[in-house]
Amino acid sequence: MKVLLADHHPLFRRGIKSMMKSSKKFNFKGKVEDGRFLISEIQKLSPDILVLEVDLPNSNGVGVLRELRTEFPDLKVLVVSCHPEEIYAHSSIKAGANGYIAKTRSVKEVKKAFETVAAGKKFLSENIKRKESNKATSAEVLRFKTLSTREIEVLNLLSRGKRNKEIAQSLAINEKTVSTYKTRLLKKLNVDNIAELIHQSRLLQITN
Repeated sequence: MKVLLADHHPLFRRGIKSMMKSSKKFNFKGKVEDGRFLISEIQKLSPDILVLEVDLPNSNGVGVLRELRTEFPDLKVLVVSCHPEEIYAHSSIKAGANGYIAKTRSVKEVKKAFETVAAGKKFLSENIKRKESNKATSAEVLRFKTLSTREIEVLNLLSRGKRNKEIAQSLAINEKTVSTYKTRLLKKLNVDNIAELIHQSRLLQITN
């Protein structure tokens, strides 16, 4: 199966390429380091699987998955990221990914993710399955899990110091809609201001 790797971290790309060399099933076809070229590379290379870092530069995060699902309905997408699985995995799957795995997982589990997605099945790590079965999950994390994909995108941009206008431009929405999302975030996460919202998300490693 042809694999396109969309990631801006050289060491990670090298590791994935090395892993694929040991398998006759996967064939590395190319890489993308900038979100501006993602669609054109998919059109040019016609990969079977896209390995996607959601924080790819010049890409709107998880939101790109919706575009990919519309443009390339047969493309299998495995999301890899440094973000916590318990927060981002289901948002990614909901947006159109076939699987999600953190970059901190073992080579064995990454291989399993590839095999599962290649077989047309959904992949979530054993780590997240174990955490989800644990009823002791903190109230804070449970609140974050109620966020929609778009709300998480807005939160991430807020945590990077982006203003309403910049967020609106990045997500192709208007500034009034950004303000509405901010109000929802404050209410859903039970905080009084944006600074407290960002502080809590960083403590839980929800945002960078």
